[in-house]
Amino acid sequence: MLPVSTRQNASPLISGLFVASAMLAVVSWYTTFEGMSLYLSKWFALLASLGVQMALLFVAWLIGFSRTRRVPLYVVYGITAVVSVAFSYVSLYRWFSERERPAQVRRQLYDRLSDSAAKADAVLASASAESRKHTLALEEMTQAEKLHGHISRAADADPYLNRIRESVAREAQGVGDAYREGSGAGVRYTAFERHARLARESQQSIDTARASIANWRTSTKPDEAAEKQLRSFHTAFDAVPWSEVNDALHSGRQEKPDIPPLAEFVDQTSGGQEDLILAFSELIAAPTPRHAFAFVLAAFIDVIIFLLAYASGPYMAGSPEQRMTTAAASLESLDRQVFTRDLLRKVSAAPGGLARINRANLSPGEEQFLLTLTASGHATQIDDTDGSYWLLDAETHAAMLESLAERGLPLRASRAATA
Repeated sequence: MLPVSTRQNASPLISGLFVASAMLAVVSWYTTFEGMSLYLSKWFALLASLGVQMALLFVAWLIGFSRTRRVPLYVVYGITAVVSVAFSYVSLYRWFSERERPAQVRRQLYDRLSDSAAKADAVLASASAESRKHTLALEEMTQAEKLHGHISRAADADPYLNRIRESVAREAQGVGDAYREGSGAGVRYTAFERHARLARESQQSIDTARASIANWRTSTKPDEAAEKQLRSFHTAFDAVPWSEVNDALHSGRQEKPDIPPLAEFVDQTSGGQEDLILAFSELIAAPTPRHAFAFVLAAFIDVIIFLLAYASGPYMAGSPEQRMTTAAASLESLDRQVFTRDLLRKVSAAPGGLARINRANLSPGEEQFLLTLTASGHATQIDDTDGSYWLLDAETHAAMLESLAERGLPLRASRAATA
């Protein structure tokens, strides 16, 4: 039993612990309600979360001062705690994600698009260099055809230029002897000049597309919305003349860089039912500090609620000595304070300053009370030549006196009736 001064000082502290557990229970209820409201209607979520949270709080109090049948209480608390922590974690995860995940999703999309843009720029750079070579070569071939002629008869190591020579030769065969082969401006010169112009246009379109890709890379920011990033990227990427690129590189069909769909980068933590699966799958597969913090915070709140309720519950329900006093008083059909007053009136001084109560003066309820004090080590039964009596320890005697410090209504009524 606590000393009198300690019990007096502890009473406000115990009340504070009780209030703290109730306040944390409100916080846990709110996070549980927010998590459940993703799957249930608001009213169902409200009732279910209230039931779960009340069970957590009251079961923790029962565990604190219950001496028997604790196993069912632990089972009930464990089940309700799992439900509370799971939905609280989802609620906290979504709360954190709504502030952090959109930026991460936009950054991931920006990185993917930047990678595709870099690949496209590399392909366009190679195609532009090859197209420039082709343009210069065709311009030289055009001038050579005008000055010397017979250019279309020669083969070329470059597949693109060789194809142009063959095309010019076939075109010249179509006119027969109308234009004799040789120097001067003829059908072959005109054909080379046309192909040179087409090569210049192809080179310009490739350079324009490359400039658009470069402009996207410099103007787009990682914090822009996913829709805006994809829209601006498609504006630049869709204008790439892939047929001209394939002709310029003459190495087969070029594989276009991958453009991710918007669905992969839509924030999935904006209040949908996929939050629970997404939250726990990421927690297990690839946990981040955000996942760990949300889960630890959700579990921490329920653990603290249990510890506070477990510690304060017994004191709020009364100490074991108070409950024993109330039970013994019920045997006499008396109030606890009236019972304690009548018992203290039978106390006399024993050698050493101890409180002494003769057994002959005790009622059945008082005798039961002293027997329980003896079993708990707060009283000692003595049988000697003076008779049978009990000795109370100093703390128990002081606690009984202290319980009469604030007189209740039955005690005041009993005194008025006696007077």
